[in-house]
Amino acid sequence: MTTSQFDAYNTTHDAEIEAQLCAYNCAFDELGLRFRWDARTLAQLAAIDGEEARIAAYIEAHHAHLLKAYSVGFLSRVILERKNARYPACLPTRVDNARHPSHADHLAHQSQMSSRRERVSYEAELPALAGV
Repeated sequence: MTTSQFDAYNTTHDAEIEAQLCAYNCAFDELGLRFRWDARTLAQLAAIDGEEARIAAYIEAHHAHLLKAYSVGFLSRVILERKNARYPACLPTRVDNARHPSHADHLAHQSQMSSRRERVSYEAELPALAGV
């Protein structure tokens, strides 16, 4: 991959990550859920095949208290429906690093972008789900 191809890939990839994060975080906001994803969270979940399964795994790992009132299937479906209404594209499952010789450079760049994004707060006071 040449430097210009790599830069174009980074720009496109960063824009895709931002679009995915915006769509997910807007869906969470619309549903009154008190969590936000950042680039690091999205990257960690990318190893799981399928968006609904990624959402379910996140809820089970980080917000299991919601499962007292709602099934994980219901929550993941409603979140995905809201996310897809805003941005229907699916972020692909993480590919093997061996397929991309300059993947380490890309990860370093992504880490820098993540750090910068994490400094910006997207937190807002949102109402809790009823019954939780």
